[in-house]
Amino acid sequence: MTDKANSFQALIESITPEIHENMKTAVETGRWANGDRLSKEQVEYCLQAVIAYEARNLSEEQRVGYIDKSGLQGGQGPGHHHEEGGSCASEPAPITWIDPGKHSTH
Repeated sequence: MTDKANSFQALIESITPEIHENMKTAVETGRWANGDRLSKEQVEYCLQAVIAYEARNLSEEQRVGYIDKSGLQGGQGPGHHHEEGGSCASEPAPITWIDPGKHSTH
């Protein structure tokens, strides 16, 4: 391992749950707890550290970005199904364009 990889690993090992939460909040809001804005580099480094910390210390279900797919059936949400070719109010309906020259509003 390189010195850079070793120092990153040491940094991740030194993160406490409180530091993890503070870094996660800073990435989410774009600001440190004192109100200062994070630079682009700080956002990138904090995000890398949050992801690495979570991979090392949290179960998959507890990590940022986890999507529970256990209740999904065939790509649809639980209990959301209809017959072939059918639709429901929760799905967008297609737009039908009309030729204004063929239809008069008078």
